[in-house]
Amino acid sequence: MSDKRKEARQRTFLKGRIIFNNGASSMDCLVRDLSSIGARLALTETATLPEMFDLFIPQKERTYKANLRWRRADGIGVAFVDETTAATPVPSPQADPAAMLTLIRRIAELEAENAALRRLIAATPAPASVA
Repeated sequence: MSDKRKEARQRTFLKGRIIFNNGASSMDCLVRDLSSIGARLALTETATLPEMFDLFIPQKERTYKANLRWRRADGIGVAFVDETTAATPVPSPQADPAAMLTLIRRIAELEAENAALRRLIAATPAPASVA
């Protein structure tokens, strides 16, 4: 099988984070090969990924807009949508105190919602068994 890539990829072993559903969903991955136009990602669950998502690589402090090109049980191949717009730096919480405060508030909201749901589940009677 011939290699159809336009650019050679560099072998890597970088931590990555796939972000989708407008930031509501994410999963960790390993960036195994990387070039300026695409990457090969290793992850355990590929079936739930959408066709387009963001790929954040902390070590490079970059987020790429990624387009799913192929899928296997143990990983995926992606093409970056546009190298110039995809490679945007992710703001550091230390550099932006307002972003950190917003994040802390959101975590508190989610923890309160989680506690309320746990109380609701605990208060709900178990369904009667059918004999």
